[in-house]
Amino acid sequence: MKPSTLFLSLFFGLFATAAMAALKPGDAAPDFTVAAAQGGKVFEFSLAEALKKGPVVLYFYPKSFTSVCTVEAHEFAESIEDFAAAGASVIGVSSDGIDVQREFSSKECRDKFPVGADPSFSVIKAYDVAFTIPGAGAAFAHRVSFVISPEGKIISTLADNGAEKHIENALAAVRKWREEHGEEHGK
Repeated sequence: MKPSTLFLSLFFGLFATAAMAALKPGDAAPDFTVAAAQGGKVFEFSLAEALKKGPVVLYFYPKSFTSVCTVEAHEFAESIEDFAAAGASVIGVSSDGIDVQREFSSKECRDKFPVGADPSFSVIKAYDVAFTIPGAGAAFAHRVSFVISPEGKIISTLADNGAEKHIENALAAVRKWREEHGEEHGK
């Protein structure tokens, strides 16, 4: 592991505290379109288009290829069939550029789901999950996951520095939503 990657991994694990996301269940999810990659292929991801197919799990993470972010990508990849069975799709978003996301999508997301590039912080700021490292000026996204209903409303929000709770919480929220709304949404 490169020294800079090691530093960032330690930093995000020790310093970054959970964001107090301003968006809560019941709030409207800000619509967005970002450059994204899945399986190394670049495309435009549109939240509005994805919501036409079912709920969307949108998770923000600080930096591709850092330790917890990599674990989180692996965990989502391992659970992607469970999300699909519940009718949900998954996208991860960070401030990394599309070239980094192209590589991350293949190596760490295991070609199973897309990751979006938000170097301008437009989506990260819209979801109020940005933070800056004091004294360094570097900005990142907090580790926060949202589950968004097809109607564009936030079903669930979780801010936690660990990876595993995001997958567990999102899957539980999607399954609960599906139980409550299954017939009206084709299941």
